[in-house]
Amino acid sequence: MNARVKRLVGWVGASILALAPFIIDTDIGKKLAILGLFLLLMQAMESRLWNLVALNLSGIIGYLYALYF
Repeated sequence: MNARVKRLVGWVGASILALAPFIIDTDIGKKLAILGLFLLLMQAMESRLWNLVALNLSGIIGYLYALYF
């Protein structure tokens, strides 16, 4: 992934994640949070920031649990 795409993915993920808390009580809010975390996960993996990879995976799992259970 080139640097420009990496930056774009990070900004889109962060923007989505910043919007999600305002509607987090709805299913779409949880899905937006998962999408935002997933995009930030891709950036963290590309940058080899393993602590952020673990944090993003934990958040994704938590929101999936909240969404489906």
